[in-house]
Amino acid sequence: MTEVVQPGGKIPEWIKVRAHQGENYRQLKQLVRERRLHTVCEEAQCPNIFDCWERRSATFMILGDVCTRACRFCAVTSGRPTELDIGEPLRVAESVAELGLRHAVITSVDRDDLRDGGAEIFARTIRAIRRRSPGTSVEVLTPDFQGDREAIRIVAEARPDIFNHNTETVPRLYARIRPRAIFERSLGLLRLVKEIQPRMITKSGVMVGLGEEKEELLQVFRDMRAHSIDVLTVGQYLRPSKKHAEVVRYYRPEEFVELKQAALAMGFEHVEAGALVRSSYHADEQIPERRKGLLAG
Repeated sequence: MTEVVQPGGKIPEWIKVRAHQGENYRQLKQLVRERRLHTVCEEAQCPNIFDCWERRSATFMILGDVCTRACRFCAVTSGRPTELDIGEPLRVAESVAELGLRHAVITSVDRDDLRDGGAEIFARTIRAIRRRSPGTSVEVLTPDFQGDREAIRIVAEARPDIFNHNTETVPRLYARIRPRAIFERSLGLLRLVKEIQPRMITKSGVMVGLGEEKEELLQVFRDMRAHSIDVLTVGQYLRPSKKHAEVVRYYRPEEFVELKQAALAMGFEHVEAGALVRSSYHADEQIPERRKGLLAG
């Protein structure tokens, strides 16, 4: 890889984003407010919000906006949730239909306070979208459900087109970055999804710049392929605030190219790698044509 770029208070030019609030962005923002919905685009301070919303692409965040965990990389509010809105699946489905989305992404906060971790609400949301927008592909980005096999089964049997769960970083950094998660549990979740729905596309993502080594990253990629994960996303970690983990380094654009090439050589069906890549960025482009519609019928 190329030389390390150390953070020095300034974000490199290739990471800076220009804010553009076009008509589609404003319309989607209004719709989210009117439907009383949450989006990870806003809650997690995603740098791609202007681009994605202008393309009429959004990731809906169900089960409220308060997370029971406090990962050191995440901008979502942590605490004790009080919200469980059984009308939310219908409102999300109506919004997907109104926007005419080709691909809908549904994610959530961690809800360790719920018996099933919110799995049933995920399943209801998937089914509601299917009923109102049968031509829309559906992707879920789930928490780990604390490894609960029945919760994972509930979501998988609702048959999203893509089942995504992020490993986020390398195992060595979990205690510091993702303290209540377990690397092996995250991989096991995606393996179980394949056992339940062998044709389902599974997906995972990692952030770089937290202090990992190249070989550690490549080993994570190998572990993912050993668990039959199909799609990989790799993006630069950006610090949401001073209370979050520091950026150890910024990766150069050519380094992301190298990581993508290495991952494709391992057999991933699709790889997105770049400084601003996030789990749901251009997610509608990550389903190979030959795989579309396999599960929706």
